[in-house]
Amino acid sequence: MASPALGSEPTGTIEPARGTASGTSATMPWAARIALVVVLAAELMDTLDQTVILTAIPAIQTSLGAGPAAVQWLTVGYALAFALGLITGGRLGDAYGRRKVLLIGTAAFTLASLLCGIAPGPGTLIAARVLQGAGAAVMIPQVLATLHVTFAAETRGKVFGLYGAVLSVGAVMGPALGGVVTQADLFGLSWRPVFLINVPIGLAVLVLGRKFVTESTARQPERLDVTGMLLSASAVLLIVFPLTEGHTHHWPLWCFAMLAGGLLLLGVFLRHQRRRKDDAPLMVLSLFRGKAFSGGLLAQLLLGLLSGTFFTTWTLYLQRGLGLTPLQAAGAFVLIALGELAGAVIVMKTVGRLGRRVPQTGALIAVAAMVVYGVQVSTRQADLTILATALPLLLLGLGFGTIGAPIADMSLAGVPHEHAGSASGLFNTSTQLGIAFGAALTALVFFAATGGSPDGAVNRAAFTGVLWWVGGAFAAIWALMFLLPRHADNRAD
Repeated sequence: MASPALGSEPTGTIEPARGTASGTSATMPWAARIALVVVLAAELMDTLDQTVILTAIPAIQTSLGAGPAAVQWLTVGYALAFALGLITGGRLGDAYGRRKVLLIGTAAFTLASLLCGIAPGPGTLIAARVLQGAGAAVMIPQVLATLHVTFAAETRGKVFGLYGAVLSVGAVMGPALGGVVTQADLFGLSWRPVFLINVPIGLAVLVLGRKFVTESTARQPERLDVTGMLLSASAVLLIVFPLTEGHTHHWPLWCFAMLAGGLLLLGVFLRHQRRRKDDAPLMVLSLFRGKAFSGGLLAQLLLGLLSGTFFTTWTLYLQRGLGLTPLQAAGAFVLIALGELAGAVIVMKTVGRLGRRVPQTGALIAVAAMVVYGVQVSTRQADLTILATALPLLLLGLGFGTIGAPIADMSLAGVPHEHAGSASGLFNTSTQLGIAFGAALTALVFFAATGGSPDGAVNRAAFTGVLWWVGGAFAAIWALMFLLPRHADNRAD
């Protein structure tokens, strides 16, 4: 459940338009402190919105009459728009000013949040979620770059520590906030305040950001590969759309035609990138020659995919299969988030000495947790309680935390410095594409069995099948990690 914004900082030379903050935290100017709060608030809005909807999904289904495909698109639409716009958003900030682009992205995100909160039907809500994802793709790449140019080196350690804390707090708060707000039914609005809460925060970011955030640009911003953007976006959409809608329409011929067209366009995109290898391509294909990068990127994609599949179906299982309230379901999400935090702490203390054995151990722990949880789900049926599942859920979170944190670092170990920005962008994008594909695949591994039925027994049976798919994905991640360096600081292994 970690945010994909890590690693999106551009690597080009940075030129602030105004003076940067200097000194220790004790002497940090008030203007810089306000700027820090502003950009961290923008990051928190995105982190929350990726997870806050999870515990609200059943209430949204009931309120708007949303079918299985609509539920998938609530996650797919956001993740897909976010994934396809991340690299472009970063380059727009380099070229036109990071403060300006941050505020434009925040304005779009805030407007989309308002539209989500007042949506009269599932179609409007899905469209607003896509706009939210696009706004986040423009907004989020500016956060790390703005922190980098605003704060001097001696202050930056604490600043980035706060940034990491915001990501962790957002991961814990998102599902919990969604459950609390939905169950509280504030002003009779049910799930709608989950989105409306972004409006005052977004307005504050716009007002304070315009006054206090330092403007900056790259000295030599790269040209946008517009053709590459269009080809990649079209290819992914042609693949994701039939995966999401195919089951609803009983897999007509056009679904397979779209899949074939998407794969064809993907080939055209790769050919286009090969031709532009010396002219700022979206994807530096030479990176894939390194087994550590290729294996790590595929592991990251699988991690996003299993996250999209598991968390989308788990909230339906908790509330429909077990009959939990949104607030009780939020408690289960918090258990996983706490395990994830513990895993991140373990990684910080051990990965330098133990290298890839840390994430590999995390993957095996996650597989074991899935097996135990699967046995509990299938044997205890409707009598299963959150307390009884606390241990496997904490261990599952521990697995997520020990896998997600070191993959990027170890996979990028052998990447040349001049390609670090492109490699980081690919990792961010692969996570979001994985989530989008995972949410789309719920049609095959979950909704094909439930048909959107609210029946508890049907949802429990379908979710049991999902757990074996997710456990298998964790096992595949474990195997892929043999391609990573043996040690975190080994560049040639």
